[in-house]
Amino acid sequence: MSQGFLVLVRRLEGNDLPVPRRATHGSSGFDLAACVTEPVILRPGTRALIPTGFCVAVPEGYEAQIRPRSGLAWERGVTMLNSPGTIDSDYRGEVRVIAVNLGAEPVTINRGDRIAQMIFARVEPAHMEEARELPETGRGAGGFGSSGTTS
Repeated sequence: MSQGFLVLVRRLEGNDLPVPRRATHGSSGFDLAACVTEPVILRPGTRALIPTGFCVAVPEGYEAQIRPRSGLAWERGVTMLNSPGTIDSDYRGEVRVIAVNLGAEPVTINRGDRIAQMIFARVEPAHMEEARELPETGRGAGGFGSSGTTS
């Protein structure tokens, strides 16, 4: 069984919340909690940038993806814009979450509420090369539903 890789975490001043951690041994994501000084009320259709109070050093060759928590999305209609959000390996600022309320009722986000999850993924280097033409495929330029909706 793999021991994984090390991600350094720096706590920002005034943050007394636990370091992001996985809820269970089998969890893929590390829970991120709201490090707000006062409750944030997300009214339906509004968004807010929620601080976590932590910075991370993602190892080169990886990214951290910020994703919604399924229970919060299903039960309250709160999800993350720009999802998954990407934290690059050279970013050292605070991890913040763009929360949006797509539900019908206001949602209050309190200090310490678990609001998102952070998942680490390998990123393979790619190189771009300009070409006059691209290789043909059966799909071609078809997109936005061109493959149908039934099996």
